This record gives sequence, C-alpha cells and structure tokens, in this order.
Amino acid sequence: MIVGAGPTGLALACDLARRGVHTLVAEQSDALFPGSRGKGIQPRTMEVLDDLGVVDAVLAAGGTAPVGTVWQNGTRQGERDMFERPGPTDTEPYGEPWLLPQWRTQKILHTRLTELGGSGAFGTALTGITQDADGVSAELSTGTVRAAYAVAADGGRSAVRRALGIAMTGEDVDPAPMLVADVRIPSLDRLNWHVFPGEGAGCLAICPLPGTDDFQLVGQFTEGEPDISPGGVRALVTARTHLTADEVTEVLWASDFRPRAAMAERFREGRVFLAGDAAHIHSPAGGQGLNTSVQDAYNLGWKLGQVLRHGAPESLLDTYEQERLPVAAQMLGLSTRIHRGEEQRGAATMQLGLGYRGGPLALGAAGELEAGDRAPDGPLPGGRRLFDLFRGPHFTLLAVGTDAGLPPLEGELVPSQVHVHRIEAYEPYGKGLFLIRPDGYVGWAGEDAGGLAEYLLRCC
Repeated sequence: MIVGAGPTGLALACDLARRGVHTLVAEQSDALFPGSRGKGIQPRTMEVLDDLGVVDAVLAAGGTAPVGTVWQNGTRQGERDMFERPGPTDTEPYGEPWLLPQWRTQKILHTRLTELGGSGAFGTALTGITQDADGVSAELSTGTVRAAYAVAADGGRSAVRRALGIAMTGEDVDPAPMLVADVRIPSLDRLNWHVFPGEGAGCLAICPLPGTDDFQLVGQFTEGEPDISPGGVRALVTARTHLTADEVTEVLWASDFRPRAAMAERFREGRVFLAGDAAHIHSPAGGQGLNTSVQDAYNLGWKLGQVLRHGAPESLLDTYEQERLPVAAQMLGLSTRIHRGEEQRGAATMQLGLGYRGGPLALGAAGELEAGDRAPDGPLPGGRRLFDLFRGPHFTLLAVGTDAGLPPLEGELVPSQVHVHRIEAYEPYGKGLFLIRPDGYVGWAGEDAGGLAEYLLRCC
C-alpha cells in the first residue's frame, strides 16, 4: 500500500505495477494536486521517467527554462541565465532541467499507472496503521486494508510518519515566509523568467510554465504574512511590479510556506517505509525536492519487486535507507546553501553525479567505473542506445570489450531477471563486466565473472 498520490507515490506505483506487484494508492484528497509547485525536473529524474515509459509525454508537455530578466521601476535591467545548460551528450542524454508544472507531472504518471493496470483511491484518508511479522493493517476512511508492506508518500506532514512516531528534525532555512501561486497574466511576455528584486520587501519571481497559459509566481515576505486569496495575490503583484491587478486575469491556485530543511531520523519502521517529503523536506531553491523524492521511489520500487515477486531476501529492503538517507542529507544541504546564496545551481543540482559507491549493494570495479556509479548511456549499432537495453524492470549484465566467460545464469536465476548483452569497447565504461541494477546504477563490476553469482543471490 502506498499512502499519497503525489509524484513519489505515483512513480513508485508505476514501477511496482510494471513488476506485477498489485498496489493500492490511497490519497486523502479527492483529486490530484492542482498546483505547479515542483516544476523543475532534473536530468537524472528525466532518465528515471524515461525508464518508466513517460519521458515522451514529459518532453511533449514541458520545455526548457527561460532566461531570467531583472526588472526595476518597470524597466528591464538585463538578462541572466539561471541554469547551466551543458546540453545532451552520448552519456547524458538530458542536458538541462526541464520545466513542467507538478500537476501535469502527476497527471502523466497517473495516466501511466492506469495503462499498467493500476489506479488511485482518492478521497481515502489514513486514520491508523499497525503491523506484525506478516504484514501491515491500515485503517482507512473507507475501511481496513491488509498489505505486505506500506510506503508513506504523504508529504511533509505525513500521517504515517506521525503514527509511527518517527521524529523529523531540521531547521528553518529562511525566517521569511513565501507565497507560491499559479496565475495568468496575458500582458506579460513568456520569453523570460521575470525577477523583481523587491527593494527590501522581498523578491518576486514570475516564471512562464511551458505547455500552459500559466505563470508560477513565487514571492518572499520580509514583513507580514502572505495573503493567498486571489485579492491578496493581485495586491502582491501590484505592489512589487509594474503590472496592475487587472492584468492578473486568473489566480488558479495559491499556497504559502516557510522554507525548511528537515529529515526523518530513519526511513523504515519494520514493514513501513518513508519516501519523498515524508522522509525529507527541502527548500525549493535548486529544484531538489521532487527529484530526490522520485528517486527514492525508484530505489525502493525494484527492491520491493524483487522481494515480493522473485523471492529475494528480505534484507534487500534494508539497503533502501542505507542508500537513500545519505543522498537525501546531501541534497538537503545543497538546497539550503543555494537558498542562502552560498552556492549556485550547477552540475550538482542535475543529480547525474549521485551514486552509491561504498554502499551495501556496490561491489567491485572494472574499466572506468566503480560499483555504485550511474551507468552511462551511449550509442549502439542500428540506432539503439544503452538506455534501450536497460529500460524495464530487469537487471542488465553488460560485457564491454571483453571475451570474459559468463556464468550459467539460467542455472542460478529466473532467466528474465538478467538480460545479457555484449558490446564493443566503449570509453565511458572501459573494458569489463558490469551488472546494471534495475534503477540504472552499477551494482557489481569485474574483469571476469568471479563473484557475480554470489552477488546476484543478494538481490534475486
């Protein structure tokens, strides 16, 4: 059972559905979240969405971030790009952040879940949760549900986390409250991300949302509290910009928050796991919250699938917290530094350099890669790519530029779990054998197959 139909819960449900795991997604709200809040999708998350089969829809619905332009007294003061844009490469096919309002990301994931035979139970609140050695019993507003495992993907105020008594500690990143809203301003051009410094009253930024007629408005308040009513949003625009209240023709959604960095003291309690904002809360600066959350789901999904569908040892699930808690802590620190102006957006925010070296499922090295590294993409003969080989719920054993013998996998595993491919030597890999996990990281690497079968027993 997954509690919460946000990006984390829906990504996890999609991953489990393609593995043949029946999932109930319980969402307290009557519908998907309506706002644009987490609008930036980082390149590593684009790779996750590629594997989940939705990247074409994401590309069609979104767009690149526009260049920022600074306004003062109704006059443009100049442009400043807010992102590094290295562009796509053979190894990294998604070269810059992609803008897509959160509501549309969730709609795309929900559509994919439906295609895979899953669905969400909306208007279904969690009122209690207990567990025993065999499973989890969830008290829902619609009745009691019994499940093998449960995942809390129900946000920063997680009811599941509170029910489990797991503490979340952290700090206020900024004492100033903030307002975020989706608005329509037809008179404002959509070619720039408009920034109004605020003259001491707090910065206001208005960003066009690709694929829509909407802008996301984000305002900081150095004094007073945000008024999130339509009138309050219009008054804010009037006070901080050259625009009039009438030019804001619609206020579609608005919310307020205080930037905070916090993390749960643990990500697992028995058969219940915390993921996404239920486990860690980020400042929106740098666009790390949604991305780290989706990657939580991506890490946990294949492990639950292996245990539930293929009889992998239950100890495999211990590695979820062991791998993801350090990454979440690292991304929390990055978000906080960017918010405070201590670091700029750059390669680290794209999350392509994250990995699990030295972790519980990282063993060996070969060529240019060490176990725990992200497996690079690359071209193959016939127009295919390495990501085409990796896509799906399986492991991939890649023999790169080597004739090293392979173990008789059919005698050790269900054949469909490990797909074996030989390719010519490829510089980003060097030469060797590389076992690519279902989430796109090198799990095991070696010059020959010694130790591979033993490693697979830990995961399969």
